[in-house]
Order: sequence, then structure tokens, then C-alpha cells
Amino acid sequence: MPANAKKDSVLRYKGHPLMRRDNVIYYGSMTDSHIIMMQILDCKKENGLEISSRVSVQLQKTIPGLRTRERIVKSTEKNSLWSAMDIASIWLNRALSSKS
Repeated sequence: MPANAKKDSVLRYKGHPLMRRDNVIYYGSMTDSHIIMMQILDCKKENGLEISSRVSVQLQKTIPGLRTRERIVKSTEKNSLWSAMDIASIWLNRALSSKS
């Protein structure tokens, strides 16, 4: 382990944590008011690598006790992980900076 590596290092994108489990990527912190959930729906092979070709993006509230449908604020589907991360970053920053 390099000397400058953190003991509990977490992958971050534009200041927010990224966590992945199977085909689901969570962007943001559960201690904040909102979080992004991205689900990779389809992949394609390109030059021997699997590339995400369909990604579902949802902005969700993190209020405990809400049903799944009530948590969803916005949702969309993008044709690449890059596009999904781009809209996810915008939605999350707007949601976290709003006064509501």
C-alpha cells in the first residue's frame, strides 16, 4: 500500500462518493438529502471490453421510511455511463444546493 494512500479510501467523483454493487452505482452520501442511483441495463462489447450502452439514472430522496416510488424525484435513461454521470452530477448538485 502506498504511503500516501488513505486507510479507508473511497472512490469520489466531483466531490461525492461513488459506490458500486453489481450493476448498480450509487453516487452521493446517504447522510445527504438526496442520492443518485444508476443501474446499468445493457452492455456491448467494444475492442474486447464491456461498455455500458443503456443506463437508468434516478435522483432519490434519502428520507427513511419512504416507499421506493415516493423516493424518486427524477429519472432518465442515457446511452452511456459518461452521459449518465454527467446528468447525475448536475442533478445531485442542484438537489443538495436547494433550500427545500
